[in-house]
Amino acid sequence: MKKMVLHLWLLAGVIVAVGALLAGCGAAEGYRLISQKEAKELMKEDNDSVIVDVRTKEEYDEGHIPGAVLVPIEEIREKKVDAALPDKDALLLLYCRTGRRAEDAAALLAEMGYTDVRSFGGIVEWDGEVETE
Repeated sequence: MKKMVLHLWLLAGVIVAVGALLAGCGAAEGYRLISQKEAKELMKEDNDSVIVDVRTKEEYDEGHIPGAVLVPIEEIREKKVDAALPDKDALLLLYCRTGRRAEDAAALLAEMGYTDVRSFGGIVEWDGEVETE
């Protein structure tokens, strides 16, 4: 009976561990997908967070979230991000136009060792403030 209880506890522990690894889309890849609502809350709460726009310079100039840093996905693919994103432990909040490039960029940044990367979709759905250059 004791062995059975021990096995059940071990099984429960494995289930919890696997669930933790799979919790949140992208978590297993080192980044998380979050809603725009969550992103807005994090922007308000965490003054050290970095809002990262991964679109082109032209797209950024047409309109971007205030305070966003432009780091085009091409620079991320070429691993040319050290100057723009020097702190690998900073909370990075990524977006693009529709969300696809942001998710790709999030995965790449996680592979490069950034520890707190979150993608929140695209500016086309953004209902917050937008500024132009």
